[in-house]
Amino acid sequence: MKTDIHPKYHEVEISCACGASLKSRSTQPTIRLDICAACHPFFTGTQKIVDTEGRVERFKKKYIKK
Repeated sequence: MKTDIHPKYHEVEISCACGASLKSRSTQPTIRLDICAACHPFFTGTQKIVDTEGRVERFKKKYIKK
């Protein structure tokens, strides 16, 4: 086997723009995220369906059993 061909494996702190952080290991020295599970609308439950043309209501009326 060849020696010294593998990258260095560091313990890093991954930080998000919202301020959340966690520790992991990576070959990169630092990791910065724009959005994470702590602030993503899908995971926090704050995601809203924007319906300007009534498509959701039409779908519900057409396919939901009465």
